[in-house]
Amino acid sequence: MLIPLEHNLYLRTLSLEDAPELFTLIERNRSHLRQWLPWVDATRTIENTIAFIESALQQKLSNHGFQCGIWYQNKLVGVIGYHTIDWNNKNVELGYWLGKEYEGKGIMTKSCRALIDYAFTEYKLHRVQIRCAVGNHRSRAVIERLGLVQEGIMREAEFLYDHYVDLFIYGITEQEWKSRTDIP
Repeated sequence: MLIPLEHNLYLRTLSLEDAPELFTLIERNRSHLRQWLPWVDATRTIENTIAFIESALQQKLSNHGFQCGIWYQNKLVGVIGYHTIDWNNKNVELGYWLGKEYEGKGIMTKSCRALIDYAFTEYKLHRVQIRCAVGNHRSRAVIERLGLVQEGIMREAEFLYDHYVDLFIYGITEQEWKSRTDIP
């Protein structure tokens, strides 16, 4: 699956051929990603990255969502995708990360906008949510820019290596998303 966003920016479902480039991106951004993502220390070898991509391919095959590479100027710069789709309640949680050197270019805002649109138009879901560490100001800015509503705080909800962090829960319904006219 390919989702073009603009010239030199697109999303494409990950394939096994992407493993070396994805692992290299993780290696280059290890300390940056480790601040907010609990899986970084468990991704130590290319085999770990291959296992992630294989699970993502199985997720897509079983119709529970997908994981896309974010491609900017023909380079893999991050990952975005759906956590398991809850088909009974028609909702999904969106997760993402971006290499530090690609921040500040609007890449993540455009990528999130595309997958929120996709959830509502292609999958006909009712709700999209994103959880984000309270201290992750860059991620919170993306979410708030897109108009998701902060719905609450999950106290000490995620363990990051040696401490717990609080998570904000943001959400938006299909009706709210489609009625917005001020989304960048």
